[in-house]
Amino acid sequence: QVQLVESGGGLVQPGGSLKLSCAAIGTIFSIDTMAWYRQAPGKQRELVAAITSGGSTNYGDSVKGRFTCSRDNSKNTVYLQMNSLEPEDTAVYYCWATVNGGYSWGQGTQVTVSS
Repeated sequence: QVQLVESGGGLVQPGGSLKLSCAAIGTIFSIDTMAWYRQAPGKQRELVAAITSGGSTNYGDSVKGRFTCSRDNSKNTVYLQMNSLEPEDTAVYYCWATVNGGYSWGQGTQVTVSS
């Protein structure tokens, strides 16, 4: 059984920064791609950023140049550094990963950007 445990969400003012973390916990043999998705009220879940085990990244158009996705393979952890946050970034952010040949979702962490 593998769990993805997220942390780092909260309330931040427009223009501010937050860093999310997601750790894979349990019996882990392999982790391939790790990613962040988000879902705002009334909207579909969308890809924010993804990173392969080799470190190649892919970003959603709305966050390019503002968000940076990274990972520490020794800690089975993926990060999302979010800068220049906008009210439109308000959403529940979910971690996703391919682990042991399957895939898992985190429970989600709320990010609210408001003055």
